[in-house]
Amino acid sequence: MEQAGSLGARGSTGSAAPDIRTASVRVPAQARAADVERERGVASDESRSAAGARGEHTHSEPPIPHPRVESARPVEAARPVEAARPVVQRASVRGQILDALRTALVAGELAPGQVYSAPVLGERFGVSATPVREAMQQLALEGAVEVVPNRGFRVVRRGTRELAELAEIRALLEVPVVLRLARTVPAARWAELRPLAEAAARAASAGCRATYAECDRAFHHAMLALAGNDQLVQIADDLHRRAQWPLVGGPVPRGRADLMADAAEHLALLDALTAQDLPAVQSLVREHFADD
Repeated sequence: MEQAGSLGARGSTGSAAPDIRTASVRVPAQARAADVERERGVASDESRSAAGARGEHTHSEPPIPHPRVESARPVEAARPVEAARPVVQRASVRGQILDALRTALVAGELAPGQVYSAPVLGERFGVSATPVREAMQQLALEGAVEVVPNRGFRVVRRGTRELAELAEIRALLEVPVVLRLARTVPAARWAELRPLAEAAARAASAGCRATYAECDRAFHHAMLALAGNDQLVQIADDLHRRAQWPLVGGPVPRGRADLMADAAEHLALLDALTAQDLPAVQSLVREHFADD
């Protein structure tokens, strides 16, 4: 029910790699580690050796075009595309880079099987390779990428079977919880979720897969949070995020009409939950996962 940012980088020679959107992330230009070392008169041999061990050789990496900056936040419809260099606020560089990379994964702009190096992505963001490497290592822990020694990080290849397995697990977790909540949660609490469902509808109407994916996760997160089980919410959110990663040879990404139909299910589900119409809730929630 969701696939959908762009971060780019200037690499060395080679064929063009996919656009990678940076969501609303903006990065101030910062001196790279190599520049600082040269200014301090520090020899670079040792630095290059250590960088190589972390996967930072970029001689064979294809260049990444300038990014198109597009909002991926669950608020209003996507903003117009910008051509300016993305700038990240210093307060949480690693976190903002991680958000941008996750958005790029959802959009399929970090291509499955492609290797990306921290220095090239860091140059594109205007930051050192360190926060990019840290963000990529987090994605490796999540199973989105794998470390390639002396080169960088490869986006994991996934097939339709894995996607179907994730949808099945999510249904096993979420459907019983939602049915239980339908019997116990008052209508006023469900009304609090309507702005999230409406934000998803706006993103779907704009045809922005990245924004819709964020809105979709926000809606499901808020709905499950009503159960008061933090572990459930965390596991379900991780499964949901993984279900949004790109497939190898998978179906064509969902278009505007598909996103709008998916968003309409959120609103219909809220109506049924508010009315405590249990048969309708069961039908809608099962259909929602079947469409994944």
